[in-house]
Amino acid sequence: MSEPASKEWKDISAWRKAQRAHWIDWRCGVSDQQRAEWGQRMTGLLAAGVPVPSGAVVGFCWPFKAEFDARFAVRRWREAGAVAALPEVVAKGQPLRFRQWWPGAPMTRGVYDIPLPDGTPEVLPDFAIVPMNACDGRGYRLGYGGGYFDRTLAALERRVIAIGVTFEACRLPSIFPQTHDLPMDLVVTEAGIHAAGGEPMVLLDAAASAARVRDLLAARRLPRDGFRELL
Repeated sequence: MSEPASKEWKDISAWRKAQRAHWIDWRCGVSDQQRAEWGQRMTGLLAAGVPVPSGAVVGFCWPFKAEFDARFAVRRWREAGAVAALPEVVAKGQPLRFRQWWPGAPMTRGVYDIPLPDGTPEVLPDFAIVPMNACDGRGYRLGYGGGYFDRTLAALERRVIAIGVTFEACRLPSIFPQTHDLPMDLVVTEAGIHAAGGEPMVLLDAAASAARVRDLLAARRLPRDGFRELL
């Protein structure tokens, strides 16, 4: 795998742009059947290893360009009492806004023609399922270049548990993170759930992943009655 021409931001940015295009093309070239199989595994891993309390808000993204489809995992959490939300681009350079979503919610079209809720209540996510075009060995994410998720996670009133989702092949030694890049707390691929958070990733089984999520919830003291059952 090539590296940037230098450690200057202009060269890292150009390298990321090329990597982004490569991995989107790669993902779109994978067969629908293969991606569906990987998606089923990832849904099962998320359901087993990420205990989302009743009343918690899970932000996720409508699948775009052959990304992992998080709606199936979100359905399981909603059935257990969680609230789902989709992001809305407010303006260039601004954090995302999240609006509540449920099957049958009124929808409109946003940036890149991606569906988003139309006028549903704004909510603050407790968990964010974050798509990654690729990631590195410490959980840093290669996104679409707009910086929306990093900006949003940094700006929210409390730290969100950020769970990056991508396919196992899309792991890089490094994305050469900058000060504005934020690592994912967990990374989920079809191969498993990995602890990250800016440290070398460690593969977790379902019990260890659930324990890590509980520790993150306890450390962040999320002020919702529903969390007490997990603490």
